[in-house]
Amino acid sequence: MMNEQMLQDDQQLRKAFLNFLIPVMLANVLQSVGQVFAMFIVGRNLGVDALAAISAFFPFFFFLMAFAIGIGSGSSILVGQTFGAGNHAKMKEVVGVTLAFTTILSIAVAIFGGFFIEWILRFMQTPANILDMSISYAKILFFTLPIMFWYLVYTTFMRGVGDSKTPFLFLVISVVLNIAFLPPLVFGWLGLPAFGLNGAAYASVLSNLVTMMLLLAYLHKTKHLLRFDKTILQHFKLKKDILTSLLKLAIPSSISMVAISVAEIAVIGFVNGYGSDATAAYGVVNQVASYAQVPAMSIAIATSVFVAQALGANSTEMIKKIRQMGVRINYLLGGAIILIMYLFAEPILAFFIDSHETVLIAKNYLYIAFWSYLIFGHTQTVSATMRATGVVLWPTIFLVITIWVVQVPLAFLLSHHTSLELNGVWLAYPITFCVHFIMQYAYFKLGWQKRTLKAMLSE
Repeated sequence: MMNEQMLQDDQQLRKAFLNFLIPVMLANVLQSVGQVFAMFIVGRNLGVDALAAISAFFPFFFFLMAFAIGIGSGSSILVGQTFGAGNHAKMKEVVGVTLAFTTILSIAVAIFGGFFIEWILRFMQTPANILDMSISYAKILFFTLPIMFWYLVYTTFMRGVGDSKTPFLFLVISVVLNIAFLPPLVFGWLGLPAFGLNGAAYASVLSNLVTMMLLLAYLHKTKHLLRFDKTILQHFKLKKDILTSLLKLAIPSSISMVAISVAEIAVIGFVNGYGSDATAAYGVVNQVASYAQVPAMSIAIATSVFVAQALGANSTEMIKKIRQMGVRINYLLGGAIILIMYLFAEPILAFFIDSHETVLIAKNYLYIAFWSYLIFGHTQTVSATMRATGVVLWPTIFLVITIWVVQVPLAFLLSHHTSLELNGVWLAYPITFCVHFIMQYAYFKLGWQKRTLKAMLSE
């Protein structure tokens, strides 16, 4: 993917970056559309309590998904570096080892989550009127986690070799299947039992399973570089050198995700204290926020893949160009999307919520916090550049510090000891994003830029 012509021709590099970025962004938007449809069905037909039941469970689910996200992030960097270096044999070895480790981890996480979810939801002070619904919904998703983990890491493999179109096409299939499965399973159409809220969980699981099977069949039929063949199967075991490099990248990424999700568990505990309307508002705004974060998260993925491949090809000059391009695109695209959300906040939120009180709570959250997703996006691009070169420790430390020294204490203090009350929880987000940016950028300028960069599996 990386070549000398791209280094000399900024326009060609920009074109390649955008060709990769657009399917990633569309995938993120489409994934959100599927989730929005599910929340629309649940919120409009099963009520605010059912919506709150999903919202109450999500932070802990994200906590456990953090491990898969970390593995996916780490493996895409290793796949990108080995692919950029033209070492396809080593790349397939990375894939095999990652799949073996993912299988073991997903089973362990599924068992843990499935058996301890009731105690955890009680610990999170989940309102009593939604507790049973949350527990039942959560158990279905937890016991089927291995399917979701495999699907997640396989899409990151493909992005690592510069293929963002195939994951997008199969995400289209997954979302269409989820939308098709959702009403029959929720309402009991076509002679099926009416599962209610649990039907939303079953629809998600079934769509992931069918899509994963279709994806593996497609890769095999097209003889894709990453098809699950004998070579990958031979490496379907734990190997020390690759596992060490993978964990060096995955553990800090997972710690970052865990720090975020545990903080969200703490934050939703503060929110829950204001009742199920506040909990529902929190869940809906977070869903809308997923659109605001689309540019930031997509650009970070594209930056990580391109920087990893550039490093594999020993093209350090291209790394600088990739980072600068990512930052510019973040402010242009992110700014446009966030402006639209400010202008049309009330109708957007009213689409999900039929309670005027809940809409007002949600609108305050959006107005106070959403502008800072531009700062968040800039930080993500800088952090992705460092992580793709194997520098993960300090970016992770800074993230954990800002979350646990700034966000959580500040959210507690502002919501419990000032007249801001619930708005204090929302105000903690932009303050946290700004502090995090200052710390990451300072290290980037004073530490990372002075390092000698080298691919992790360069032998």
